[in-house]
Amino acid sequence: MKPAIVTIVVCLLLTGCAVGPDFKRPEAPAVRSYTPEALPSETVSAPGTGGSTQRFIEGGDIPAQWWTLFRSETIDTLITRGLENSPTLEAAKATLRLAQENWRAQYGSRFPAVDGNFSASRQKISGASFGSSQDISPFDLFNASVNVTYLLDLFGGLTRQLEALQSQVDYQRYQLEAAHLALTSNIVTTALQEASLRSQIRASQEILAAQERQLSITEGQFRLGGVSGTEVLAQRTLVAQTRATIPPLEKQLAQTRHLMAVLVGSFPGEASFPEIDLDAMTLPEELPVSLPSNLVRQRPDIMASEALLHAASAQIGVATANLYPQITLSAGLGLEASTFGGLFNSNAGIWNFGGGLLQPLFHGGQLTARRRAAIAAFDQARAQYRETVLFAFQNVADVLRALESDARTLSAQKEAESSARGTLDLVREQYQVGAVSYLALLIAERQYQTAWIGLVRAQATRFADTAALFQALGGGWWNNRPEVEPLAAKDER
Repeated sequence: MKPAIVTIVVCLLLTGCAVGPDFKRPEAPAVRSYTPEALPSETVSAPGTGGSTQRFIEGGDIPAQWWTLFRSETIDTLITRGLENSPTLEAAKATLRLAQENWRAQYGSRFPAVDGNFSASRQKISGASFGSSQDISPFDLFNASVNVTYLLDLFGGLTRQLEALQSQVDYQRYQLEAAHLALTSNIVTTALQEASLRSQIRASQEILAAQERQLSITEGQFRLGGVSGTEVLAQRTLVAQTRATIPPLEKQLAQTRHLMAVLVGSFPGEASFPEIDLDAMTLPEELPVSLPSNLVRQRPDIMASEALLHAASAQIGVATANLYPQITLSAGLGLEASTFGGLFNSNAGIWNFGGGLLQPLFHGGQLTARRRAAIAAFDQARAQYRETVLFAFQNVADVLRALESDARTLSAQKEAESSARGTLDLVREQYQVGAVSYLALLIAERQYQTAWIGLVRAQATRFADTAALFQALGGGWWNNRPEVEPLAAKDER
């Protein structure tokens, strides 16, 4: 038995040597900025809602609950409901648990499999089986044994499979983080869309009320012969055009509320949550901008792509290990007797020990082809990882430029709205004393309507792009949900 024991010890020492490439994390891109031109340290300001100066804090860290920077209790409440009730998050959590259990199942194959067996049978065989013409009476046979089998992982095939499954666990973990980030971002964006629509509807209704008052004045002047019928018809047309813009906004508002209900895990007909007002929100003034070298460790989509790259690398090792011998050890210890009581006799003991060697010799090129396919899959995953990184950097660059542009747009829109309002007030006064034509009043009213609606949209866009920046930089999940600890290997069967 001594040579056999030495062989087993040597094999166990060799177990864990894994063929194939050892995965190395891709290095962060060696870039210093997101945009070709340097961004200003702060944006321009404008009076009114959403007009605060925003400062870019290079190398700043994003808080985990970044949405609280808008200082809206309504948004905080909606996100809390969404995180508790979202079926999307529930599905992502279940998928993560599935990957974890698959990992545990594979981890169990690294240990010897031990099975207990008990059998009882009554048999009748012919004496011819033993070269005798005499008949053999029926007899009973009882067997109780414990069998052990173990597949030596000499070349690391099982180790690489476990590595690939662990990468799948990491992938699903980052997919969960991506779903969390997408849900919170969608809730904030939808809330801002609702607030924008409410502001547009309110502005349109105030403009409509002013136009209706002007129409009433114009009709009174027409009855007195002060104006022509053409001017009355023109004012009625303007009123009708303004009134026609409100129902589409109300439709969008209703659909936005329906979407919000689904995001927080409720049915549209049963959801109840307060109205969202843009004027009640605060624009974050300090915007942390992560260093480009840190972005690849923060965005969940990049981390998920890296996990797939790791899994593809491990599969090369699996395919390579399949080219080498596989050794299986087995042993058994038990009792066998013709009566149940005989199992407890000293001469009832049985045992066995064996080993098997499987060396692939000829498979028509299947094994080498599968290894080349695994290498091709790794090259594909590497290209997809690089593509994900490139699009992530584009996303951040786009948002940074958008924020700079949004500030200047809002400043210009506010100036245009103030100018249009002053012009309209002046033209109305001049029209009442007959100093200007009705056409001038009509033009002033349309200009003010356009400027006011444009101002509301510019305010909402600045809020929305601020939320988009937090999403583009990864959402700060690493500050709230630390990495999951390695799966415990003990107490597994």
